[in-house]
Order: sequence, then structure tokens, then C-alpha cells
Amino acid sequence: MFRSASDRSAAAAPSRCGPCRAAAAAMLLAGGLLSACAAGRLTDANQIDQALRQAELQPAAVAASAVQVVGPQGTMAPAPARRVIAQVAAEGEAGLLRHHLAVMGAQSRVRLYSHNRVRLLEDGPATFDAMFAAVERARSSVMVQSYIVDDAELAQRLARLLARKRAEGVEVALLRDAVGSFGTDPALFEALRQQGVPSCEFNPVNPLRRLGHWGLLHRDHRKIVVVDRETAFTGGINISAVYASGSWAGSSGRRPPEGSDPAQSGWRDTQVEIRGPAAVRLDALVRTTWQRQGCEAVLAPPQEPSREQPAEAPGDDVVRVVASGPDEPGDNRIHATLLGAIAASRRSVHLTMAYFAPGDRIVEALCEAARRGVDVQLVLPSMSDFAPVLHAGRARYEQLLSAGVRIHELQHSVLHAKTFVVDGVLSSVGSSNMDWRSFTGNDEVNAFVLGRDFGAAMERMFGRDVADSRPVTLASWRERPWPGRLVERAALMFERLW
Repeated sequence: MFRSASDRSAAAAPSRCGPCRAAAAAMLLAGGLLSACAAGRLTDANQIDQALRQAELQPAAVAASAVQVVGPQGTMAPAPARRVIAQVAAEGEAGLLRHHLAVMGAQSRVRLYSHNRVRLLEDGPATFDAMFAAVERARSSVMVQSYIVDDAELAQRLARLLARKRAEGVEVALLRDAVGSFGTDPALFEALRQQGVPSCEFNPVNPLRRLGHWGLLHRDHRKIVVVDRETAFTGGINISAVYASGSWAGSSGRRPPEGSDPAQSGWRDTQVEIRGPAAVRLDALVRTTWQRQGCEAVLAPPQEPSREQPAEAPGDDVVRVVASGPDEPGDNRIHATLLGAIAASRRSVHLTMAYFAPGDRIVEALCEAARRGVDVQLVLPSMSDFAPVLHAGRARYEQLLSAGVRIHELQHSVLHAKTFVVDGVLSSVGSSNMDWRSFTGNDEVNAFVLGRDFGAAMERMFGRDVADSRPVTLASWRERPWPGRLVERAALMFERLW
């Protein structure tokens, strides 16, 4: 049985528990010190330059040969695929949209999912309201994958709901990361198991827990919930109590009570709800990870949209689901897509990032974009639950500000969002931070949404975050106290460990 409220209040979730969080961080740091260079491949600057030249010379040819469109009933023939792209282009800024498609196509083969309805969700309350409502309606399956599953009331509520849906005959599975959920009471997952809900931890900390599946540096940082292979949620939000009250920034219009601790509530994050064929792809990612991890229960196999499925078209949004991880062949696909988009930008790059320690290539791309007249603005944290990354990112401020990049630090709330909109037509919401661990040590997933309509919603959200932020100027930054400079320099030296 699930524990009573009094029992739950005695158990601290990892995001609220300093010792638990410190223990998890210490494990990762120890692994990083042992193997700081044993990392995945990042995109070479020459590859980006080549992709840009190819896209500029033959944009239509590159897009036609490298872009595949998948609809509700499977892969589309060239003619209907072109109509899908034309419909998105008709929203506005058609030239910019086709330019970015050509750049992505020059980097790698691109699979787009058409006929989706994508809804932007700001902060925890909106996300959990939508997510729980979708799970309540589940008829066939509920797949949950989260870096953190804590044992506070929110996770308990989800556990009860999963147990009830399993009793109704719905296929249910819960996958969590062993380090991210390190402080969670195992009784939560044992109670689920007793009620027929299979749960599995990704790369257990104890190598004897599941032989053949251990890797301290390789973590599952994805956040995915998929219902009936029709509705999916992904972004930066874990199954954690820190999101329960929403943030003190953005659309809430609230301010924290005097003396309150933002680290214990008021986290600013972003998720998307996707209804349509892209949900099938996210469902397949959860099932594939479950299989690769050798998890005990046998799930139905992964699928892609096919003619056996209904031809329902919930909307007109076009989505690219980009998954990455250290076991994937070649360069990190999320890093390559983000770096290529910055390098290809012509008007604007608006980035909101929780953990910003991106390495030289992305910093140089941001600076170069600003120098050629692109409006480059970053919303970054003023406080963090992991200070080393905060200081490593700040070590880059002078270089960025000197190039013309505008930096804003979000006030009152812990920033945990990982969002990006470039030229108003290419948007990203996902789990991947701009730090070394996200690009080389974690399984991550980002949803890239094409088109000006969704881009406009992203820009409005970005504007609200800017309004809730304090601008950082070059003059004021150069006057900061010297102890802070020393901390930043030390944090930057170990950037690849964070």
C-alpha cells in the first residue's frame, strides 16, 4: 500500500534534500574525475560550415532529399510531404523556415512528424493538470520516463493513478534514473510492483542490482509521459514536489512571500503537450530504453505511425523529435541541431537555459551571430540548485557581452527550463541543458517545433521571462567583486565535469 500523508511528510524528495542531492552529485563528480574525457562526440565547426554552404547553394534540393515527413498513417510520399511544409511556411517567414530546414537536412537526415497539436505548458501546475487529465483518460497504455521521481504527494498521486489504470487493464510502466531518484524511498516502487505496475531504474548505482546495466556517467535525463501513443508530454519537468506551486516568475504574476526559499518552491520550467504522430515516436523512445535496460516486465514493442492506425489529425503542427545519448552513433544530435540553428540564424536567437556551461563552440557561435547583427538574448539563472554550473556559465559572460549578446538573469525563481527559439520559426523544448553532461553523458530528448505560430507563443513566453529578469551589462559585470571572479574561473576549469 502507498504510505499515509504523515509517512510521506517524513521522507524528503531528492530535489528538496540537501544530503541526497549532494550524494548524487558526489557520485557523478567521482565518475567524472575518473573519466572526464570519455565522452560522446560533439559537432565539429567545419561540419557546420559545410552544412551552411550546402544549404545556401541548394536549399530546395537539400531539403527535398534529406527531409522525410511522417503523418498519422506513416511516411508520406514526396507530394503530400511538400504540401505539409508549404502549409507551415504559409504561417509566415517562409524563407527563414526553408533555410533552417535546409541546414538541418545538410547536417543529417531529418524526420518530421506532421498533423500534431502542440501546446506550450509553463511551470508545474499547468503541466501536471494536463498530464493527470490525460492519464485519467488512458485506454490502452501509459509510459512514464523521468530523471527524478520523488516520493512527495505529487508522485504519490501519480502512483495511485497508475495503479488504478493498471487495474483497469491499461499497460503501464515507470522508468526512472537511479541517480536522479537516489533519495526516493524504495517503498514507493515496491508498492507499485505489488499492484502490478512495473517500474525500472536506469543504470542502477549498485552494479549487482541488474547485471550488465551499469554506468555511473551515463544517466537518463529524459522526461516523457505518453498516453495511448496519442498524447505525449516532454520538456524539463520531473515528477517532483518542487514544481507543485508553480514559479514566482513568468505568467503567474506572483511574488514570493518575504523570507521564503525559492529553492524549495517556485521553480520555473517548461513542458509541451503533443497530440498526434510525434507522440508515437516519444512512446517508442520509452519502450526502446526499457528494452535496452533489460527491465523485468515485457512491454509491447515500439511502433511508428502506420496505416493500421487511425488517420486522425489533431492539428497542423510539425515536430522533429531529436533524441541523443552516449550510446548513439556519431555526433550528439541535439548539440548538432542547436549549434547549426545558431550558426544559421539571421534575425534572432532567444535562449532560456537552466544550466549553461556549453563549451567553446556554442559560445563562439552565439558571439558570431551577435556580431553579424542577430538579436541574441539569453535568460539564465540568478540562483541554482547546483552552483558550479552557474559559476562556469558566468565565466563566459564577458566574452558574450563584449560580442553584443544580451544576458538576463531570472529573479525570484529557480530556472529549470531548457527552451530555444531562433528566427521565430524554429523552437525547441526539451530535457537537454547546454552543458557538457547533457551533450556527452545523458540520454536527452528535445521536441523541435517548426513554424511561426508556435514560435510566436515561444517569443511571448520569452518576453515574460525577460520582464522577470535583471539585465546584466558589460560595465556592471566588469565591476563585480574579485572573489566571484576566482570562483567562476575555477568552475570553468572543471566545465566538463558538470
